[in-house]
Amino acid sequence: MSAKTYEVRTYGCQMNVHDSERLAGLLEDAGYVRASTGDDADVVVFNTCAVRENADNRLYGNLGQLAPRKAARPGMQIAVGGCLAQKDRDTIVKKAPWVDVVFGTHNIGQLPVLLERARIAEEAQVEIVESLETFPSTLPTRRESAYAAWVAISVGCNNTCTFCIVPALRGKEKDRRPGDILAEVETLVADGVIEVTLLGQNVNAYGSDIGDREAFSKLLRACGNVEGLERVRFTSPHPRDFTDDVIAAMAETPNVMHQLHMPLQSGSDTVLKAMRRSYRQERYLGIIEKVRAAMPDAAISTDIIVGFPGETEADFEQTLHVVREARFAQAFTFQYSKRPGTPAATMDGQIPKEVVQERYERLVALQEEISWEENKKQVGRTLEVLVAEGEGRKDDATHRLSGRAPDNRLVHFERPTEPVRPGDVVTVEVTYAAPHHLLAERPALAVRRTGAGDAWERRTAAPEPKGVMLGLPTVGVPAPAPAPANACGCD
Repeated sequence: MSAKTYEVRTYGCQMNVHDSERLAGLLEDAGYVRASTGDDADVVVFNTCAVRENADNRLYGNLGQLAPRKAARPGMQIAVGGCLAQKDRDTIVKKAPWVDVVFGTHNIGQLPVLLERARIAEEAQVEIVESLETFPSTLPTRRESAYAAWVAISVGCNNTCTFCIVPALRGKEKDRRPGDILAEVETLVADGVIEVTLLGQNVNAYGSDIGDREAFSKLLRACGNVEGLERVRFTSPHPRDFTDDVIAAMAETPNVMHQLHMPLQSGSDTVLKAMRRSYRQERYLGIIEKVRAAMPDAAISTDIIVGFPGETEADFEQTLHVVREARFAQAFTFQYSKRPGTPAATMDGQIPKEVVQERYERLVALQEEISWEENKKQVGRTLEVLVAEGEGRKDDATHRLSGRAPDNRLVHFERPTEPVRPGDVVTVEVTYAAPHHLLAERPALAVRRTGAGDAWERRTAAPEPKGVMLGLPTVGVPAPAPAPANACGCD
């Protein structure tokens, strides 16, 4: 009998993407194999996001499309997990009775058991728990890349931002022990990974659960002692917890990249207070100033929400002011949308859609101008680019390769005459800058074959092993993580 096949569909932030790695690993550990196409899957798993106003409509639309396929295919199963499942629980089965399993954010490890229970009982299994049963990193993992990897250092969040439902669905922050994190990093590096991204809902609050305010900076420095680890990133920090010891660790640890993604959300102190953000404009810009003083080459990106309830034109102008002062390399901008279950959803002063759209367009235009100006400063620089897989959508047509510079800028470069693999490092000179990428149109200055490239070659030359695999996900976000740490903008 051939093995059953699976497909995992992921929505939302990097934490969801990382959870999907665990779900895939659990299924493969239970004997399933990944479907060659979604239409072939015996089990389809939706890992959902609940932070957009229309998140449920999107889910039920996708479930509706699968209903006739399931009816025509005896034995096919559908599972729904993630934040929306944690929030809506029994509603999912009532609206889509053909769903077999509903599970939450705290019990993803139960998926194979719930699928088997549903098959035997021939009825839907709904199991939601209110607190974390097992830290996800102890579960089997099926990773998508041989050269870069997420490493979760915490789950949950202690903040109470009025626009964000994540703490209610993910729970209070729980930190992993530093030794467990470093053991995972060392294992990844031993298998070929040369870049890790430390991941948490509020990554630099790490230590609050274990009583050490400097735990995060210590962790960054410890990663600097892992032989063979070339690049360390983290996402996404909260300005409230961004301390001087973290800046020093970034500046003084050679393999910690001079790249920072730090959500702003709004430049208006009035709006920040309504958002229940625990910093103000002066504090935010002060952090940027300190980072640039310690690391003049740092590339800084952010998240911004436009049209939060009560935002006036004067408030919005303050956001534009911060954007001009901070000169972000990139900003991920969002039009405010109601998150059901959050305080902001019922606030007075909801902004008309046309006003939000007009402000959004002005913000995007300003940031595009700044991004382009900042990227033009890279022309003539020599960069070491970590070759990526699937980053350049036009690479085949242009006969180029793509990868990430140390500061995480996307670089497209001329394909070298010698073989180059994802995970190898190519030294190039930047010849042209666009708002969202750099070009190196001359022959590469050097090609360095790496253990990560060897690992990629081994994976592509042999059938994929069952169970634990290494690397950074490509489901839902590009590698390594140019998208915001939480697509919901909740940091």
